[in-house]
Amino acid sequence: MTVALGVGPMESGLHGSAAEQPQAGATGKVLVVAGTHGNERNAPWLLEAWARWPGRLHSAGLALCPLIGNPEALAQSRRYGDRDLNRSFQTALLADPARQEGEVLRARSLLAAHGAEGADPCLVAIDLHSTTAAMGNSLVVYGRRPADLALAAGLQRQLGLPIYLHEGDPHQTGYLAEAWPCGLVIEVGPVPQGVLTAAVVHQSALALEATLVLLAEARRGSLPQPSHLVVHRHLRSLDLPRHDDGSPAALIHPHRQHRDWQPIQAGDPLFQASDGDTIAYHPPAGLENQLVWPVFINEAAYGEKGIALSLTSRERWPVEQRWSEALQTLASRLRAA
Repeated sequence: MTVALGVGPMESGLHGSAAEQPQAGATGKVLVVAGTHGNERNAPWLLEAWARWPGRLHSAGLALCPLIGNPEALAQSRRYGDRDLNRSFQTALLADPARQEGEVLRARSLLAAHGAEGADPCLVAIDLHSTTAAMGNSLVVYGRRPADLALAAGLQRQLGLPIYLHEGDPHQTGYLAEAWPCGLVIEVGPVPQGVLTAAVVHQSALALEATLVLLAEARRGSLPQPSHLVVHRHLRSLDLPRHDDGSPAALIHPHRQHRDWQPIQAGDPLFQASDGDTIAYHPPAGLENQLVWPVFINEAAYGEKGIALSLTSRERWPVEQRWSEALQTLASRLRAA
């Protein structure tokens, strides 16, 4: 297995060879993306290690297409060049010929090469990320596509991973995982930007290999599912208090830092002003009587987006049969390795 940095015949290994021609009904691979953000280096290191020692990857017998999402940004250890690649898979943006930013071009080329209708099609996208926030080993799911929910439910059943369900935010759209028929993000942290740690690499590998096992089971028509799925559903994001010139007027309070996935109530410490005074949490309009769980607390990359943390509601949903049916139908079209 090779981990290629560009789009082309070498990107997915034996592209076009007899060994990779699909069997009847099999039409796509599993896309494994690392380095969607170029300063998140742990997942790219993992893919490169697996390229050197392919026997160490438990692919569960599935054909994979591993690649670096934003190789130019990775080479510079920058999150992105012109714009965030993980916000560049918007239909209108991709269709606009006037948009020629590097990440827009990259998004188009990834879809042309490995989209569901691409030259070397993939049906599932697993996007590997790391974060400076104390999210642990977690999943991010976008919206409520049944196959995504089935995959997330299976992973939560097996590994107990918390799930951030991102929806209803018109300011944050165009995610890579949404551009494939099924997809989710594996998010591991905390780790500083640009820093490699064995723990983050190990946790990324653990979640990815478990995902591939579940997809293989779904391909065989047997998908273990729990009775319920626990999600933390996005409600809204909060920014730091700011001065008139836009500079931060306060910090995340020490009692809130590194407390992702833990509830916050009105009056709890949230920010700390420059004079040391505590600024308590006051529920935003519409959330006055609702217990909320903050996530992505003090994620370094979100400062430019005006996000200090996101508030979620913790919800327990019954797992629906149609979720597993959707994933099994999709997985039946995945190629064997």
